[in-house]
Amino acid sequence: MTGSRVVALGHYQPAKVLTNDDLAAMVDTSDEWITSRVGIKTRHVGGPDEPVDEMAAQAGAKALATAGLGPLDIDLVLVATSTAIDRSPSMAARVAARLGMGSPAVMDINVVCSGFTHALATADHAIRAGAAARALVIGADKMADIADWTDRSTCVLLGDGAGAAVVTADPAAADAPGGPGIGPVLWGSVPEMGNAVRIEGTPPRFAQEGQSVYRWATTQLPPIARRVCEKAGIAPEDLGAVVLHQANLRIIEPVARKIGAVNAVIARDVVDSGNTSAASIPMALSKLVERGEVASGAPVLLFGFGGNLSYAGQVIRCP
Repeated sequence: MTGSRVVALGHYQPAKVLTNDDLAAMVDTSDEWITSRVGIKTRHVGGPDEPVDEMAAQAGAKALATAGLGPLDIDLVLVATSTAIDRSPSMAARVAARLGMGSPAVMDINVVCSGFTHALATADHAIRAGAAARALVIGADKMADIADWTDRSTCVLLGDGAGAAVVTADPAAADAPGGPGIGPVLWGSVPEMGNAVRIEGTPPRFAQEGQSVYRWATTQLPPIARRVCEKAGIAPEDLGAVVLHQANLRIIEPVARKIGAVNAVIARDVVDSGNTSAASIPMALSKLVERGEVASGAPVLLFGFGGNLSYAGQVIRCP
């Protein structure tokens, strides 16, 4: 059986930046209140000419260019999103059309904040099964479209963007020394707590039970993340980077500490980008790689969590 590997990354964010001071002019909040509670300073907000599929296609095009591949080289497109307004065509189909692809399989995956790690595992499984050879995996969300801009407890969290990864078959990655190119996924959910994070209504609006999510994330997720490392054959102290879903700095920092990744670079893109849901992990990783903060080949823990309450994680080798 072949393995798979992430060979390139790309990301896209809208040009418009919304600061904490900007939000303070809209709702009863302040820079100090937001920073002390969630650690966010700015977030990017897309305009009407930047729908989910446009942001996804921009990120995907950058990842393909970095990989040295063309649109016709891709045979599977997966887009993780929970903010697609239309049911059909899917965001994956629209991305394929925007990029001028041939006849790839196209699929959207809606697992909200853990969508990208679910999609990455799905691409890995498809490649291992021989159903695909080269996949474009994208996380893209336009959270501004579903924000309640009158609710100071949620609107301060959200941002827009997209991140993409090119995943290719690699026979050498299946049993590579020190772990495979994309390690085994560990995924699951807590169905009875699914209502803790919601995107409901017409028009749809984001809402959450913040304290319930915080307690679950900081107490239940660290041992699960350590099991992800065990499945990959990697000790937490040997990780080169940890990229958690960028939900809240007060969740990211204690969870990373409890994992025991004492030598790892910890992604903190939430400070500049806010919570971008399925886009947060690939976007944060793409930025770390772009800045040269993680060495090529280093083991990186990716761990998504959030809506449903779902989680999915794997260790990959940094491209």
